[in-house]
Amino acid sequence: MFHRYVAIGDSTTEGLEDPDGLGGYRGWADRLAEHIANAQTEPLEYANLAVRGLKMHEIRTTQFDDALALEPDLMTAFGGVNDAIGMRCDFAAIRTDYAAVFGHGRDAGITVLTFTMPDPTAINPLGRHLRDRMYRLNDIIRTEADRYEALVVDFEQFPIAEDPRLWFEDRLHGNSLGHERVAAALAWRLGIDGADGAWTQALEQEVVRPRPREQLVGDIDWAVHYLAPWLGKGIRGIPYSRNVTAKRPVPAVVPRTQVRTDGGLG
Repeated sequence: MFHRYVAIGDSTTEGLEDPDGLGGYRGWADRLAEHIANAQTEPLEYANLAVRGLKMHEIRTTQFDDALALEPDLMTAFGGVNDAIGMRCDFAAIRTDYAAVFGHGRDAGITVLTFTMPDPTAINPLGRHLRDRMYRLNDIIRTEADRYEALVVDFEQFPIAEDPRLWFEDRLHGNSLGHERVAAALAWRLGIDGADGAWTQALEQEVVRPRPREQLVGDIDWAVHYLAPWLGKGIRGIPYSRNVTAKRPVPAVVPRTQVRTDGGLG
């Protein structure tokens, strides 16, 4: 039973690329709030302070104090991927920030929930180059969560998280099905009524692996449409968070809906 849930983080928590049909994004945090609201008799208030493009220290310094001020009894906190994919990554600083978020959150009596990233090799053309960094980020998340008794869904240990069909064509964000699975996994980790381990099950059809030439063409298309613009913004120093504000800064009651907790559609 939770009274108020606050989510902090980057684009993943904001909800990219899970369209809400109204010109914005839904995402796993919105879906998790629905799971919780549907499973309890008391109303749940929910706020989402996440903003795309932020690194872990920015999440801590621009969102965490505001989240504490809202007095939640549940908080999801995730970040560090933008650090890991950048030119330079200060893992010691990431650890310090996670320790502060987990530690102060738990000291305030908040249930803190987070997760790790899967192996990016099967998802992103640059995955094999990013894998070691993602594993280091995951290790920080696991060890600091264990230190401060935060809850973790360790997606690195679940093969379904590496299925490319759960990922948007930019190969960095989850698609709608991916966000559904993440929400179902987090609901399961919280022990929400009706949530179970069905989210871990593989999709019914096997992954169709493209032929080498098709893979090359797809990778080139990805580089042109996603990698090059991303690099261009970085070179010009254009922040991805420019003109973006938190989509749900004020807690509001989550309407009860019919939502499945098994990670399936609907």
